[in-house]
Amino acid sequence: MSAAYLLRRLLLALPALFGISIVLFTVLALAPGDPFGDLATNPNVPPEVRLALRAKFGLDDPVWQRYIHWLMAMLRGDWGFSFVSRVDVDRLILQRLPSTIAVIGAAQIVAILVAVPVGVLAATRPYSLFDQIANSLAFIGFSLPTFFTGLLLILIFSVNLGWLPFVYNTDLKETGLAWWGAQFRQSVMPVMVLGLFQGASLVRFVRSSVLDVIRLDYVTTARSKGIGERRVITRHVVRNAMIPVVTLVALQLPAVFSGAIVTEQIFRVPGIGSLLIASILANDTPVVMAVSFVFAALVILFNLIADIIYGWLDPRIAYR
Repeated sequence: MSAAYLLRRLLLALPALFGISIVLFTVLALAPGDPFGDLATNPNVPPEVRLALRAKFGLDDPVWQRYIHWLMAMLRGDWGFSFVSRVDVDRLILQRLPSTIAVIGAAQIVAILVAVPVGVLAATRPYSLFDQIANSLAFIGFSLPTFFTGLLLILIFSVNLGWLPFVYNTDLKETGLAWWGAQFRQSVMPVMVLGLFQGASLVRFVRSSVLDVIRLDYVTTARSKGIGERRVITRHVVRNAMIPVVTLVALQLPAVFSGAIVTEQIFRVPGIGSLLIASILANDTPVVMAVSFVFAALVILFNLIADIIYGWLDPRIAYR
């Protein structure tokens, strides 16, 4: 993995981000609604103040002119000003982003830890009882939407059993290990909802990928040399079977982020997903634009990470 390849991939990501920003800004600018609509109906706000605010934020300028102004400001590090929260947009995002990254990152780890061993075991025992149970649970897992499984977990573990809190608390009073324990308890359900949903879809893909690789000639050759079955599976089959799985994980990240938006609303997680929903309802266009752009940048970043993992899984892949 050369530095030139990484630099080239980063340079290729810039036009994609530029195109995404144009589409997002144009759609939001042409969408119905006015961020200062409440001021128009407020008799306590003089008309000249409303006009001054619209002129300050350029709401009456042409769309292309507003976009150029937004782009230049963003390149300077100015992501805009929230009309609702009355603070800078980048400050709002930095406050919320760690919670979203923590939930999504932990959910992805749970999904991989569940999907890889279950999918590999199901592929090595095709049409067995374990394979049939794993496939049935996987179908159930990705057929149920995250809002349903979230409410189901709240009903079982919070309402009936009382084991876990169903509302995420950002102002924990505990300190030290007690704080980590409380943080773990309130993060279990949102992480499991996203992780199991993603893991259920990955199980069948891992199983199919392992079945494709396990029939190849080099696997038969490795077995004929007397190599143990466990080593054949772990060293020769799984590593090559994970290459398409990495692609799927990267391509499914938009679905994970959309699922995180719903999950954050259910469990009141203070992430950028809940910030996006609140901003859409309040017609806070600068925040909606910035959060959507951050989501797009994160998806492109994870696709770059997937390309890096390709080289680690398969040294035959040469990047020039």
